[in-house]
Amino acid sequence: MISIRSLLSLFAFLLLVGCAGTNAVTTDFTDEVVEIVTSTTSENERVTRTQISSDSSTVERPAATPKSTSEPLLLEYEITKISESFAEVTEVVENFVADKSLNGAGLIVVDRDHGVRYHNHWGEFSPDRISLIASTSKVVSAGVLVHLHDQGLLDLAAPIGDVIDYAGRLSNITSAQLLSGSSGIPGLQSDDPLYICMFLPTSSLQKCASSGLSVAASDPRTVSPDTQFRYGGIPWQIAGAVAEVASGKSWSELINEIYVEPCGLISFGYTSPWIPLRAISGSYPDWDGDLSLLPPTDNPHIGGGAYTTTGDYGKLLSMHLDDGNCNGQQVLSQKGVNLMQENRSGEMYGSPIGYGLGWWTKEIVNYGGTAPKTSDNAGARRLRDPGLYGSTAWIQPDDGFAAYLVVESTSNIGNELAKKLYPLVEAAVFATND
Repeated sequence: MISIRSLLSLFAFLLLVGCAGTNAVTTDFTDEVVEIVTSTTSENERVTRTQISSDSSTVERPAATPKSTSEPLLLEYEITKISESFAEVTEVVENFVADKSLNGAGLIVVDRDHGVRYHNHWGEFSPDRISLIASTSKVVSAGVLVHLHDQGLLDLAAPIGDVIDYAGRLSNITSAQLLSGSSGIPGLQSDDPLYICMFLPTSSLQKCASSGLSVAASDPRTVSPDTQFRYGGIPWQIAGAVAEVASGKSWSELINEIYVEPCGLISFGYTSPWIPLRAISGSYPDWDGDLSLLPPTDNPHIGGGAYTTTGDYGKLLSMHLDDGNCNGQQVLSQKGVNLMQENRSGEMYGSPIGYGLGWWTKEIVNYGGTAPKTSDNAGARRLRDPGLYGSTAWIQPDDGFAAYLVVESTSNIGNELAKKLYPLVEAAVFATND
């Protein structure tokens, strides 16, 4: 049994964030692209919940329609693709995996005009490996509410009290504030038991959001919205609950209808991994992607509970490059994509922490310390979404490409590798385009 003290120790590690076969990597590079077709089916299916309930609201709906087996799959994202211009990228990752004794890594690079530029795996990783991505979930989660905004089902700038009836004294907080760390509600805090419901798979989004809002209303750390940046935490569960009520659908149904079906995702979903996988140490749990070990939950972790393959995340990044278009279907509006990439925290209240809707919009020095500040590094505009276990998504919208890196380790290890890759991937993309 996992103790409350053990669960609380998880908070300290979360604050630091801001099995398939082996794929051998060749070091004899030519202009020819190597493509290896792999399996695109998964034996595991998520169980869809059909009812949301809390003490103050109940939403019922029909079960979600299963994904059609005749839907064309985007095979380009499910195969290995290596080109000569990425030779240094391949070598750096290969050496890093060996030097750090990692079990492997995965990397996909997508281009606005040319699709998948690079897709490779090392060690135990392969195109069908499913990994937990922790906070790299945030961009995807924010996109759910942006989609509802595009559809007229939710106003991101309107009070959440217009949607849910249990927000109480905090009814005037907006969904945009929840998604940008600007609601004034405490974010992730070390050894903080007040908002522990976000880690409990036996709860529900509605119950957890109701509890979180009630606690936050009397929490002396709660401040006025749009005055301070607070990363992660209970605001994301509240945002998920707002999305459920606004749409009349469960979070799993929303993920299926907004992303899985139109984008042709194969192994993407949300869970609450902390207790089922004993994922409380800050390092990647002992899990090889077996979805049967993740019990169904009505309380998925909105800010950090997604799992995915490299190919599936690559499809989502391509959507952000293509004005919200995913596999020929408009999932997000162009305006919505741009809204997510704006430096909302800086523009609204002058925060030195640059954050949009799920994207870190500026590189921060000493985040979590006494005096965080914006980096003086005047490089390309690079938006990032790093995760606790070492995954990192980044997009350079002005340059027309994005990348997703995954290791199953820690945020420090993943960030170290990502920093090595930023200039190398950029140079490789530019060389390929030339």
